[in-house]
Order: sequence, then C-alpha cells, then structure tokens
Amino acid sequence: MHKLWQIFDPRGVLLAISVFLAVLGLLIHFILLSSADFNWLSDGIPPVTSQVESQQIGLV
Repeated sequence: MHKLWQIFDPRGVLLAISVFLAVLGLLIHFILLSSADFNWLSDGIPPVTSQVESQQIGLV
C-alpha cells in the first residue's frame, strides 16, 4: 500500500476526493430541486410561522 502512496500525493488525493464529493452532493440536490416530486422549496405547503396570536383580555 505504501507503494501506491509513493505514486500519488496523499494531499492531492484527499483534496480531489473532497471536491468530488462536494460537487456530487450539490449535483444531487439540484437534480432533486428540479423534479416536481422532490422539490422541497416550492411544494405548495405554506411555511410554518412563529407568530403566536395572543388573545389576552384587557390588552389593546
């Protein structure tokens, strides 16, 4: 195994793997966003609001 790392630079290999995985993750997310079934940004469900309607008697 050490002969393999003498041929390839370990820093370059780790950098190439991490760049490849980041690009692959972005590609998968953009493919899912472009589909109608898996688009979580415009799925027609309104976002949950954090405003609480307080109905306290006597406060204006």
